[in-house]
Amino acid sequence: MDVRQINEEYSVAGQISVDDLEAIKAAGFKSIVCHRPDGEAAGQPDFAEIEKAAKALGLQMRHVPVGPMGVGYEQVQAFVDALDELDRPMLGYCRSGARSTAIYQQTLHIRN
Repeated sequence: MDVRQINEEYSVAGQISVDDLEAIKAAGFKSIVCHRPDGEAAGQPDFAEIEKAAKALGLQMRHVPVGPMGVGYEQVQAFVDALDELDRPMLGYCRSGARSTAIYQQTLHIRN
């Protein structure tokens, strides 16, 4: 798992698995936001599977999927809500981390 820190409150990663969750918690993350739609690729773990295991470890979860059409207003607003409601530091993930980075950059205009 390749975690890239954006700032003190937010980092991004590519697709995570249930097996990564203990390391994510040990790294100090308190919440996770998935920006990947379920079923995007064969063999990809469903959000519900990761959410169940994460919550068992005390991690907060949110699903704000960003599809092939890119980041839209509804996704940005849902992510702003996640940033307002979930504890940080937060890890965002998608296939490569690019969508998780892009949506965070778009929220900066709204939050500042």
